[in-house]
Amino acid sequence: MRKAPQNIDPRLDRASIPFRLNGEGCVVSFAPHKTLLEVLREDLGLMGTKHGCELGECGTCAVLVDGKPVLSCLVLGLECEGRSVETVEGMAGPDGLHPLQKAFADLGAAQCGYCTPGFLLTAKALLEEKPKPTLPQIREALAGNICRCTGYVKIFEAVELAAAWMRGEDAAPTKESLYGFDFDESGLLPVHSPSPPAPAGGEGRGEGGSSPRRTRPPCHPEERSDEGPLSEP
Repeated sequence: MRKAPQNIDPRLDRASIPFRLNGEGCVVSFAPHKTLLEVLREDLGLMGTKHGCELGECGTCAVLVDGKPVLSCLVLGLECEGRSVETVEGMAGPDGLHPLQKAFADLGAAQCGYCTPGFLLTAKALLEEKPKPTLPQIREALAGNICRCTGYVKIFEAVELAAAWMRGEDAAPTKESLYGFDFDESGLLPVHSPSPPAPAGGEGRGEGGSSPRRTRPPCHPEERSDEGPLSEP
């Protein structure tokens, strides 16, 4: 069992501990009752680590301590004295984004993004231990991280793609996996699907002989008919 730090000033009720943060040495002073999550956000200003359930059930607050994922809402800041802590702010390097960050962006594995830092760091620990994980191993490693948006498939695909890049493979996602490739009902994303071939003789073309534009289903109540959202006008 780790010993409690001795450098707590009883008069000020403050602790001051040294540790390594994202590869650099630092000393931080904070109230001894604070969790690592609170120290990172409130005393060090690193807002990438998110508050979630604060019960150790969602994985949103995951960081790496000595290379292993931990739930920072359940770890006292005092326990990190002399240890190495990595947050999402430390993932990108001099050459740019970490492969996991790039893969998550390319494949749309982050939507609201609130849970993404925890997923990224947990996946990073997995790939450092297992450079070529199987899909079941990825699922198991990320089982403690909850996402309310994506359905997880894009996250698993992004981890597989990043793993291939980190192994030096010339891997690329399929076009269908790229964020924004397919039809978007909101009408806000570009549509990359090829237009259907025009009928012979120019029939069915719009003004000036151009192909008709692909239309989106109505998404506002006033645009919908009584028969349903996809009924013909």
